[in-house]
Amino acid sequence: MLKRVVPFAITLGVIAAFSWTLLFLYQKSQAKPLVFRTAKPRVMDIVKKAVAPGAIVPRKEVTIKSRVSGVLEKLEVEPGQAVKNGQRIAKIRIIPDVVSLNNAEARLAAAQISNDNALLEATRYDKLKSQGLVGETEYNQVKLNAELKRQELEAAEANLQLVKVGASKKSGAISNVVYSTVDGTVLDVPVKEGASIIEANNFNEGTTIASIADMNDLLFSGTVDESEVGKIREGMPVAITVGALGEQRFKGTLEYIAPKGVAKDGTIQFEVRARLELLPGVLLRANYSANADIILEKHDHVLAISENLVKYENDKPFVEVEKAPQVFEKRPVTLGLSDSIDVEVVTGIDANATLKVQDGTDVAPPPSPKSK
Repeated sequence: MLKRVVPFAITLGVIAAFSWTLLFLYQKSQAKPLVFRTAKPRVMDIVKKAVAPGAIVPRKEVTIKSRVSGVLEKLEVEPGQAVKNGQRIAKIRIIPDVVSLNNAEARLAAAQISNDNALLEATRYDKLKSQGLVGETEYNQVKLNAELKRQELEAAEANLQLVKVGASKKSGAISNVVYSTVDGTVLDVPVKEGASIIEANNFNEGTTIASIADMNDLLFSGTVDESEVGKIREGMPVAITVGALGEQRFKGTLEYIAPKGVAKDGTIQFEVRARLELLPGVLLRANYSANADIILEKHDHVLAISENLVKYENDKPFVEVEKAPQVFEKRPVTLGLSDSIDVEVVTGIDANATLKVQDGTDVAPPPSPKSK
């Protein structure tokens, strides 16, 4: 009896395994049913904008330079310090030019000789005048000459003093002291004590001692591509995002568009500047990188859908609306403002509509075969 049962059981197992394999292969060959994802319209603000990369800069930045050459003897300010107009910034130790010093000393010596001779001549004419031996005109001429020689001597002494130390005793002018010319904040001090300083003149811009700017009057300065510059105009509102401050946004107003573009990286860029509205308690630093969204058009609280939900047939937009579970129908729509991600829907659907996202995005998994 056992000998009959064992072969029968083995045969039955082989048939079952073969049947399971056939069933699995059949199910595997069947098309997978499509399950479409859906999305809902939403009410939102649609903003069409042009983006301009740039930086935060002061409206007015002044570079302070020395009027004399020499060595920086003392520096009295540091970056970040607030200064007033006329405040001392630095002192320069003048190292006189050998040729200029020699010429000044020679001029002084010559002026001294001329002055001494004119004094002797004037003294002699004083005696002659008292004796009535010279006329009034001749006497006045000698006295005038003596006075002129004295003035020349004083000018030579002052010139030598300026060449040596940069200061004149008579006028009190001190040219070796550098003063601030504006109120503001020191942004940069590019020199250190002991550094050589070159004076600013008609042939040389001179060494910069410090850069000063009013940090309460800031601008956004950036560039706009030529494809966007025709859409913007002065007075447009601007939303400015500063990279160092995360999502913090500042309001601004576009106040300048360059009349001439500049070629950069194969494109034409136009400079733009926008006035920045500061926020209380938020510290902005010069040259913070920033992006400005120039708002071209804005529609508030409108019904909108994602751009990828819209399809076109003969250049006419439509969406697929679910009328029953996983059953969709085409419905034409009228579109409004778009920001390239979302688009306003003017007519065609309401907020309760359910829309098909795209064909075949999600598929239902095949049913698992059950072993017997």
